[in-house]
Amino acid sequence: MSAVMVFAPAPQLTVTIEQQHDQPELHVHPGGQGIWQTRMITSLGAEVTLVAAVGGEVGAVLEPLLAFEGVTVRTVHRGSGSGWYVHDRRSGSREEIAEQPGVPLSRHVLDELYSLALAEGLRAGVAVLSGPAHPSVIGPDVYRRLAGDLGANGCRVIADLSGDHLAAVLEAGLHVVKVSHEELIADGRAADDSPGELIKALHRLHTDGAGTALVSRSDAGAYALIDDRVYEVGMPTLAPAETRGAGDSMTAGVAATLARGGDLAQAVRTGAAAGALNVTRHGLGTGHADAVRVLTERVDLTPIKAD
Repeated sequence: MSAVMVFAPAPQLTVTIEQQHDQPELHVHPGGQGIWQTRMITSLGAEVTLVAAVGGEVGAVLEPLLAFEGVTVRTVHRGSGSGWYVHDRRSGSREEIAEQPGVPLSRHVLDELYSLALAEGLRAGVAVLSGPAHPSVIGPDVYRRLAGDLGANGCRVIADLSGDHLAAVLEAGLHVVKVSHEELIADGRAADDSPGELIKALHRLHTDGAGTALVSRSDAGAYALIDDRVYEVGMPTLAPAETRGAGDSMTAGVAATLARGGDLAQAVRTGAAAGALNVTRHGLGTGHADAVRVLTERVDLTPIKAD
């Protein structure tokens, strides 16, 4: 079975105003890192069990939107309302009108989420731990315990996190970590975006607990550390329509490939292709599997010699 558990504890309801010809259009979708990852994983042919908490008036609208094709939704109902945002893209750029990431999840909700994620992650065999819209919504310790318990019981855990949440899961140990170069710099794990700094950061991620580490570099490709060797990931150059979500699609490509039995090198190449394709589309976490397959053939892994 090709299955992935995606831990998306606090998805958001997204409302976007677009301009089509001379008429405005309103788009209402589920959003957040884990949702965009889920969308791409299913596009690549793996089934997803999505574990999330929803609540309030916003949650009542959000919950049925989570059940798109290829996804089994396991939700915990929270007393407080789910997060949301409203963006205006009629001008061609994204203007944030208002946003509410949601209040911190209660102890009872966290306990229920943890049990669901643990069971579904072990059942799937591959798990993606995605972050909340704001770190205050759910604390790092939940991620540390979940990563440790899943990994100790044979689940391959992939984390796409930053800050204290990244530090927590590294402490537990992980199969794969994906982080952007901006996040590495913001976290103080790299001084700048120079190749030397990012490669040193890759090695530190591995030393701290990541089996495989992947650093995305926006439109400049990526670096990957696989089996103690660093590679430059050469991604296809495509004209961007929307750069947001490319890193999430990269993580999704890795997860879907591992779930289908692929090795780490193939997973990284597929992730790079999925990320490259995502920037050509306005929808985050979207793309056709055949296009990803064709682009994967154009992704090169070039070994970097150690100094």
